[in-house]
Amino acid sequence: MTTSAQRRRAGGDRLRVALDATPLFGRRAGVAAFCSGAFAALSARADLDVSAFAVTWRNRGQRPPALPSTVRWEQRIMPAGPLHRAWLRAPFPPVEWFIGPRDVVHGTNFVVPPSRRAARVVAVHDLTFVRYPELCSPAALVYAPLVRRAVAEGAWVHCPSRFVVEEVLAELGAEADRVRLVPYGVPSHAFHTAGTPASATGARTVADAGVSLPTGTTRYVLAIGTLEPRKDLPTLVRAFDGVAAGRPDLALVLAGAPGWGTAALDDAVEAMRFHARVVRPGYLDDAQLAALLAGAALLAYPSLYEGFGFPPLEAMAAGVPVVATDVGSIPEVVGDAGVLVSAGDGDALAGAMAGVLDDHDRRAALVAAGLRRAAGFTWEACGSALATLYREADADRRSSG
Repeated sequence: MTTSAQRRRAGGDRLRVALDATPLFGRRAGVAAFCSGAFAALSARADLDVSAFAVTWRNRGQRPPALPSTVRWEQRIMPAGPLHRAWLRAPFPPVEWFIGPRDVVHGTNFVVPPSRRAARVVAVHDLTFVRYPELCSPAALVYAPLVRRAVAEGAWVHCPSRFVVEEVLAELGAEADRVRLVPYGVPSHAFHTAGTPASATGARTVADAGVSLPTGTTRYVLAIGTLEPRKDLPTLVRAFDGVAAGRPDLALVLAGAPGWGTAALDDAVEAMRFHARVVRPGYLDDAQLAALLAGAALLAYPSLYEGFGFPPLEAMAAGVPVVATDVGSIPEVVGDAGVLVSAGDGDALAGAMAGVLDDHDRRAALVAAGLRRAAGFTWEACGSALATLYREADADRRSSG
């Protein structure tokens, strides 16, 4: 017997997909970059009817910033705290209560609401809260039971890297045929402008970003990311102290909002010989980050664990050499276009930075390789792969229900 949904598909109607846009509120981080790029790519597709919802009380009634005008925004208020507590106990209330009927609902930030009929997809960006709970804020630890429950209930899983796919299979017990690899694209603000010498205008571009370099410095090592333990910025600070000794023109810029557990970073900076050459501008918007990237001598990314890693990708797209750790997904993203060292090894990090800073030919080779590498990460490809995932999830829902 042919169902109405099957007749609708045969007639060419669009698949009704709803994505969680909550990460677009507040300060933008990696998940917000994914949401922004995914909404833009998906809303441009003729085969999808894309809508958004947000699980938030603080921003109730507000349309998320940067949401494309082609994305529908219709929902009842969804308070996060009470709903998360309810969803931990039972698959109730269903998402349809708040947004109406949909074919697929995509939880973009570890949490996918239960549904009455819609197929469910949950984005798992990393498993820090499972593998390294000591590196997580208390608020992030609630994701673990919610993700486990969604997987146990048959939700499809979207992962940004092969590394995370393997982690999900090993740690969450997900079925392999319900886990999909869908890499992200490059945030639009990062792209290097052809004809402009990449990384050659440090002092000017820092000023464009509203940041001042210390007196006497004209070059800078840049780090981007929330100031939290997982980023291991104390190791970078100690490594920079050694590199700075013979390079009086060099500064270190740590761009990112303060996170939990910043005391270790404060202590590391205070203990430096060259602490006066460390700049901590705090959170910067996309335009400011673009200006900082354009003038950086290199991007340092000393993370202890990553599920994807936008900053190295952004740096490569901006024509900036990358020195990073060889953990998690970073080798997948960077490939041979950057210099990778062991996590926590300050001496290796210092040596790698010094080599990139002092060797013009090596810098040029890394910049060229990085531009080629970044060109392979597009939002169009991400949107196409997500659309395929949605169709698979919807077909599975219809065949089983």
